[in-house]
Amino acid sequence: MSEQGWRQFLAADGSHDWVVLHGGASAVFRVPSLSAAAQLAAAVAEVPGVDNTGVLMTIADDRLTVRLTRGIWQLEQRHLELARSISAVAREHGGVADRAGAQEVQLAIAAKPEEIDVGFWRAALGYAPLDVDNAVDRLGHGSTIWLQELDVAKPLRHAMHIDVSVAREHVKDRVEAALAAGGRIVDDSDAPGYWILSDPAGNRVCICAWPDGATLPSSDDSGAL
Repeated sequence: MSEQGWRQFLAADGSHDWVVLHGGASAVFRVPSLSAAAQLAAAVAEVPGVDNTGVLMTIADDRLTVRLTRGIWQLEQRHLELARSISAVAREHGGVADRAGAQEVQLAIAAKPEEIDVGFWRAALGYAPLDVDNAVDRLGHGSTIWLQELDVAKPLRHAMHIDVSVAREHVKDRVEAALAAGGRIVDDSDAPGYWILSDPAGNRVCICAWPDGATLPSSDDSGAL
């Protein structure tokens, strides 16, 4: 597992349907109906190499969402081949890729290094470990929890914010929509990697083009705290 895997995925031919989010590569395929989404899901399940690889599919009224992994660092060459095969099957079934529909919402919980307790959050939420600093919903429905080390120089003892990961070409639209809805920009020094916004009450959210934009921020997103 390495950064090389997801960067190669982004740069590869035949991966345009897929958006590389915090949780790995995802694709949303629009279809005419719930029945069509179920039929497409069944066809995707028959793609060689899909079974027992952790692929997660979510069916809705007019779309099928396919997630190849639960974490960005798990992306490997074999996932690129799977992505191409799944895209081909989707086209055969009339599915239309919708990059604007792909997103992932992550809750970042920060505390001083000596006070971080990922085990508590896994137990309280019934989540499973994915890496040493996070927890994921076993069903794939809930937001990932990421335990972030709080800068020891900061006066805060703990903090939370939300990360929203979207396709690189749609991140500015999402930021503008949030501003039009009453939000404000707290920090845009790492744009277009991410913007830190807040609601009128001061609650913060990071709207991120990373990793899909493949532009690493100059620092971590501790500025959201």
